[in-house]
Amino acid sequence: MDAVISQRMELINQMLLEMASGNFFYRIERSTENDELEALVVTLNMLAEEIQDTIIHQGFTNTEKTILDIVQMSFILDSEGRIQMVNQQACNVLSYLYEDIIGNYFEVFIAKSSIQKWKKTWKQIKKKAFFDTTMSLKFKSKGNLLIPKNVYITTFQEPNTKYSKTLISVVHRSSFQKQLDASLKERVIKDSKSSDNDKSKTSKPKLRLSFEDIRKIREGHDIIINNLDTELPSLRDFALQIGTNEFKLKYGFKELYGTTVHRFLMQERLRKAQMMIQYSDVSLKSIAYRVGFKSMPHFSRSFKTRYGYTPSALRKNSISTEKDR
Repeated sequence: MDAVISQRMELINQMLLEMASGNFFYRIERSTENDELEALVVTLNMLAEEIQDTIIHQGFTNTEKTILDIVQMSFILDSEGRIQMVNQQACNVLSYLYEDIIGNYFEVFIAKSSIQKWKKTWKQIKKKAFFDTTMSLKFKSKGNLLIPKNVYITTFQEPNTKYSKTLISVVHRSSFQKQLDASLKERVIKDSKSSDNDKSKTSKPKLRLSFEDIRKIREGHDIIINNLDTELPSLRDFALQIGTNEFKLKYGFKELYGTTVHRFLMQERLRKAQMMIQYSDVSLKSIAYRVGFKSMPHFSRSFKTRYGYTPSALRKNSISTEKDR
């Protein structure tokens, strides 16, 4: 028993070290235990999920171009499913040397809970000359930490041969400051030239947000995040609460976060509910009330509209996954 506890503590320690170094895409696989260590694992997984999502939508003005999609991991498999090529970033993420990955079967580097799903997909790949799909997999680092990712799979024919190969790509969303700055510079210059050429034309000036305006709207954002279980006051009252007016609140929130206040509140409530269903044993009714829904039918309808499946279906799938491990 001491060896098991020691192994679990080692995973927790490794997870904390990864988070301290800025890697928030790792997760710890759940066990069947129901103790304080398991509660800590659940908390760490949820915290990493929260931080990763916060980084992704910590948008600033002009949110349409603040997030860039970059290829984080790439693999090329031969016709037998062995890895022939892997990029350096994948080696870094998985904590393996290049030579330790090349030549191994792809399934060696995914979690047990994803192996059956991968094998089923691989059978489909083998049957078709050309194949394209996306799926969610959990990769496994050298230290046995989990990395849940959506993967993009496509096959292609090797020139002058009858053998096909499979390209697997993992895309990670990230903000890239240099490209953002370059884009902003290009837009400013372009707008300046346009304004010089169109001096005769009059247009309504765009509202400029001061640093104080941005600080207040971000304060409102944090209030929403930390009080998902409470009813949001009217936008007029909420604006007064954070020291601004309703117009600036609406305009500024849309500029900073790319959506309306009420839509953001709903998205965050459902996102938190999704995590609690996956990573905790709290009843669905309790989860609904904790994230601010007054009735289960409303919660279930909103959840299905957002994700395409019901809360009970997700809970059933999560329980089945736990039993398969």
